[in-house]
Amino acid sequence: MTRPRATAIGFSAVLLWALLALFTVGSAPVPPLQLNAICFAIGGAIGLAWVLVSGEGRLLRAVPFRVYAFGTASLFGYHLLYFSALRLAPAAEAGLIAYLWPLLIVIFSGLLPGERLRAGHVLGAGLGFAGAAMIVARGGSGFDGEALPGYGLALLCALTWSSYSVISRRLGSTPTASVAIFCLATALLSLPLHLTFEETSWPDDLPGWLSVLGLGLGPVGLAFYVWDIGVKRGDIQLLGTASYAAPLLSTLILVGAGIAAPTPMLFSAAILITGGAALAARASARTRTIRPETGVRSAP
Repeated sequence: MTRPRATAIGFSAVLLWALLALFTVGSAPVPPLQLNAICFAIGGAIGLAWVLVSGEGRLLRAVPFRVYAFGTASLFGYHLLYFSALRLAPAAEAGLIAYLWPLLIVIFSGLLPGERLRAGHVLGAGLGFAGAAMIVARGGSGFDGEALPGYGLALLCALTWSSYSVISRRLGSTPTASVAIFCLATALLSLPLHLTFEETSWPDDLPGWLSVLGLGLGPVGLAFYVWDIGVKRGDIQLLGTASYAAPLLSTLILVGAGIAAPTPMLFSAAILITGGAALAARASARTRTIRPETGVRSAP
């Protein structure tokens, strides 16, 4: 698989994650741990199908336990934090704070062996951050104090997912099919915790059930597998910065669904986010080289 193709496959996860906030809001009143259990069971089933098609099942026995523990903790932690954040704070604002992870990926990836953080990456990430911050801050009107716990959890989301993505780059020899084990383990971990700490609650109507199913199939399912390919074999700095499309797309979807109110700042933010991605793409194009196939590609 070529580096550009892997990058394109990885970016398809961003498009799926743009639906994460919409489906999370639609899944209410299902509590976070219960939602984790249901969605990751669906995502794990997708992974099992992946294993059958790819024939990678035999490779899973060679994956170290620490890798399974790392992947499970990351997926479990991020989505528990995310689902909780969107239950405690307005969806658009909390979702956008959680989407600071692209900025953190670009910065953290500069610390990887064989990667170099160039001025174009930094400037592109800065522009993208400014666009996201403009939306989150609502033009300087500030945050709702009662929602601060939710915003704090959303920030932890960003730190969790960016760390997972960058560290996954170091695990380039781990087969993508291992993500199926991450998903199934997350579902199994979430179920007893839900039964212990939460009251079971199911969606109130058909749209609610469709939201839960949509989460499991897309943002909490297929997205993990294509993202794994992207961060291990593609241009991780370009993926990180191009991922700034996710908060804008997510916000536009929430506006279109009537969950968030439209603001003129969306247009300014769109220019900043798109411009930042273009700058990062230009920086990556100038420095891109591809090493012989080793399971991990780098951009020295």
